[in-house]
Amino acid sequence: MGVGEEEFEQEPYVGLEFDTSDDARIFYSNYASQVGFRIRSGQLYRSRVDGSVCNRRFVCWKEGFQINSRTGCPAFIRVKRSDSGKWVLDQFAKDHNHDIDACEENHPVNSRCKSSATTAKVVDLCCKPRIKQLDVVDNGCSSSSSIVSAKRIKPGANEGQVKIELYVGLKFDSANEAYQYYDAYAGNVGFRVRIGQLFRSKNDGSITSRRFVCSKEGFQHPSRVGCGAFMRIKRHGNGRWIVDRYQLEHNHELEMQMKANRGSASRKFLDEINETSEKLDIAKKHNGSLIKKHRANNIGSDWYTVLHNYFQNRQAEDVGFFYAVEVQMGCCRSLFWADGRSRFSCSQFGDAIIFDTSYKQNNYVVPFATFVGVNHHKQPVLLGCALLADESKESFIWLFETWLRAMSGCHPKSIIADHDDSILQAIAQVFPSSHHRFSMWQIKTKEREHLSPLSSDCKYEYEKCVYQSHTVGEFDAAWDALLSKYGLRENAWLKEMYEKHENWVPLYLRGTFFAGIPIDGSLDAFFDPYLNSQTSLEEFVVRYEQGLEQRRGNERKEDYNSFNLQAFLQTNEPMEEQCRRLYTLSVFKVFQRELLQSYSYLGAKIHQQGAISRYLIRKCGNENEKHIVTFCSSNLDVSCGCQMFESEGVLCRHALRLFQILDIRELPSRYILHRWTRSAEYGTVRDFESEGSSHESKAKMVWSLREIAAKYIEFGATSFEKYKLAYEIMHEGGRKLCWQRPMSEYVLIVGSLSMRLFKSIVVKQKQEKENRTTVARVLCGKVTN
Repeated sequence: MGVGEEEFEQEPYVGLEFDTSDDARIFYSNYASQVGFRIRSGQLYRSRVDGSVCNRRFVCWKEGFQINSRTGCPAFIRVKRSDSGKWVLDQFAKDHNHDIDACEENHPVNSRCKSSATTAKVVDLCCKPRIKQLDVVDNGCSSSSSIVSAKRIKPGANEGQVKIELYVGLKFDSANEAYQYYDAYAGNVGFRVRIGQLFRSKNDGSITSRRFVCSKEGFQHPSRVGCGAFMRIKRHGNGRWIVDRYQLEHNHELEMQMKANRGSASRKFLDEINETSEKLDIAKKHNGSLIKKHRANNIGSDWYTVLHNYFQNRQAEDVGFFYAVEVQMGCCRSLFWADGRSRFSCSQFGDAIIFDTSYKQNNYVVPFATFVGVNHHKQPVLLGCALLADESKESFIWLFETWLRAMSGCHPKSIIADHDDSILQAIAQVFPSSHHRFSMWQIKTKEREHLSPLSSDCKYEYEKCVYQSHTVGEFDAAWDALLSKYGLRENAWLKEMYEKHENWVPLYLRGTFFAGIPIDGSLDAFFDPYLNSQTSLEEFVVRYEQGLEQRRGNERKEDYNSFNLQAFLQTNEPMEEQCRRLYTLSVFKVFQRELLQSYSYLGAKIHQQGAISRYLIRKCGNENEKHIVTFCSSNLDVSCGCQMFESEGVLCRHALRLFQILDIRELPSRYILHRWTRSAEYGTVRDFESEGSSHESKAKMVWSLREIAAKYIEFGATSFEKYKLAYEIMHEGGRKLCWQRPMSEYVLIVGSLSMRLFKSIVVKQKQEKENRTTVARVLCGKVTN
């Protein structure tokens, strides 16, 4: 059922049905408002078959003990998705272990009409005509077009004057309307407003909540004093925005005369909204995304000067730093850069990359794009950055070719990028052998947009076809049946998506390596929360460096943990000890989970021809969960229909179960990918020897040697004793390399690095000697006197 006005008084009961889980949350929130408590979203549970959400809990806001205000309240509802696609309430706990907040009744979820003979005035919000105003009609009730009711001052105050108040539960039609309301409130109280953080859904990337803060929040500018006043709004399933948190107290003096000067911030925000809405009529709408082919490009005039100075400084510090500028008719258009660490990381972790252009959807001030990989700890690792002049095919081709040149021609196996024709064509031209996978959050957004008019049964069958098909024939048959049953053969969006099904349907992605990035998810933006849509030119470099250092600091911590900590073994299997010894902690946890799950499966041989055998591996008590595993006894090759090893690089529970049945105690070495091991970042001789291209092999050796030599310099320069040890090791290595003439170029690398190491020690000793001489002279002078 949908959630309507007539349902606000209804008490939850087991068996109550909803069209979506969001409808259930809205229903429980409305019920909570009537009773006198607030709610939070609790745990959600996913299907082991396809990873989709199968049930959800919504709890009292005092559930748990994570903060002092919570009392472990047991009140909750749980809804479960049925086979029909409906969500059914299957558990309900009514009783609370705390006092019900009676003041909730003073601020019900919906604005209620109160009779009044006095005509209230319209709240002045300095709005432009295109933005809806918050108004109050003659009878004292808020109008049907407005959700907010402005509270009037009690009789005895200035008659007819409108007073704006904040309270939890206040509703708005849009985030823009909420901003106007808070801006008007700020004008009455005596402070200015800035736009604060926004938060996105991990499922589809849409904005779920926003904060509006006092202009003196934070410490980034001398005028800011870390003020804590704010208002946060949260989007509900019906599209409305509701105030769920706020703070009134300021830590600075308020200005009482604000109205003459306070319009600029409000106008700036509203101008941005108006400008965007006007551009919708003239910009090209492509694949549901706003594509501005001819962006007003200020990279050459504003950004190039700042970043060129930064690039030159970085090149002086990092010999591996690379940058390139796209110049057209004497003007700078696009920029690309990658430091030595990013280029080296690509040699080891550039097999699966994410090309993140989220600035397009978020109206970034900076047209910023990143190349991101996944390291051996399953963390995001930076592989390059760019500022793009526009989103044309030519710009993306220049960028991809430049990235390829910077990374010594290392082609990725897969690329996760937006569903965009310009990107699609550029990838096909520059990376013809790479599998382009569309961003799943973008697909989910388009599904909501194009499927919302359809019935719930149609949506359920669509999701079952796309996300639960196991074979190509099964998918094609289900898709054809869906179009016929619901008359969708002329649906343009479905036609286009079927033509590109290999780029987004999970069935067609399972055999491609994506470094374990789930098909129904993605990594968080690499520079969150340091870079966002409001980052200015003045702050960009500082925030970029902060975000990069934060990520690399996390990688160093995981390196330390993997070499100094050990995970607990949970079985007596030799292969578990083998993998604990080789894998990083993060990857070992994935393997260990699969190993433990393998014990709940049974296996039986169903076919044999020579050395090739096929086994049916099925789960105990679940006949529907089964896979065919093929095994070759001559070379111990194994292949499972789930294709987890092909897509993630870790053997699945089905293959592990077969090894147990066949008494194979350790994993063959080819099933332990070196990219997931503790020493992955340095490469191995085996990796270099197995490279198909001598050019790529040479590039990996160069980056590996540079990285190791850099660490010798870093630690060897800390003391003279460590310097002598580092120098002896490098000198001995250089002497041995002289015996192998083809490797002579690496002698030059080691020799130059040794000289840099020696010079840094000599300078340090000279400074210490001068300091000692100065101290001696001072002391001698005192003795003479």
